[in-house]
Amino acid sequence: MTQQLPQVPSIEPELTGVRNFRDVGGLPTVDGRRVRHGRLYRSGHLAHATGEDAAFLAGLGLHTIFDFRNAADQRLEGPDVELPGVRNVNIPLSDPADGAEFWTMVRDGDLDQLRAILDDGKAAARMTASYRMIIKERTAEHSRVLHALAEDSVPALMHCAAGKDRAGLSIAVSLLAVGVEREAIEEDYLKSNDPRRRYKVRRSDSSPAGMSPEVMELLSPLFEARIDYLAAAFSTIEETWGSTERYLTEGLKLGPETRERLRARLLDEN
Repeated sequence: MTQQLPQVPSIEPELTGVRNFRDVGGLPTVDGRRVRHGRLYRSGHLAHATGEDAAFLAGLGLHTIFDFRNAADQRLEGPDVELPGVRNVNIPLSDPADGAEFWTMVRDGDLDQLRAILDDGKAAARMTASYRMIIKERTAEHSRVLHALAEDSVPALMHCAAGKDRAGLSIAVSLLAVGVEREAIEEDYLKSNDPRRRYKVRRSDSSPAGMSPEVMELLSPLFEARIDYLAAAFSTIEETWGSTERYLTEGLKLGPETRERLRARLLDEN
């Protein structure tokens, strides 16, 4: 049974140009420890950060920002703002060629076109398949992130475009690696559904028709954090490696010493 999360206020300002920012500190581990506040943050992209946003982020003492967007994402939104003294590491977790036509249709398609590609569960199925693919095929990338965290890269901020899928999975994998309770990982993941955190849907047609309730309903599986997506990722770990431990040791190449350094970096003292 999940421990009740502490009522310690985390650093979570109302940033103007950065969506879905939060500190994952306070989450409980299975052995009674907690993720240390100020060690690991997550958010949407930083391309539209205001001066005030950038000043706040610069004050966190970040060592590394991990950007999981691909080149197409960066062309659409722009590069992250640069923060003085902070290392920016781009590790794309999706190929810009994969789904380029699909995402163009999401932005530009009319109602009939959206129905054709998204209706009858197709949108949710696409998201589920994406989560499974990242777990199975991006082990080298996730291994690189975890080894960097274990060495010297904290405090760290992880983000993608919306901060819920690629960043959400990377945070989940990081939390699994230090023994955070599964239910606590799920609870943090679902926070991305808060209206003030949600990615702002961009459509070429921003008229009432182009952003109608039916259009928004068709698009919702793409822009929601659904527990079924995360469950598919966890199931893929079990199906592919047999257990989380084998996933971490064989899939992500995390040896005992690296795991211990990672725990020392991210968790409170015993």
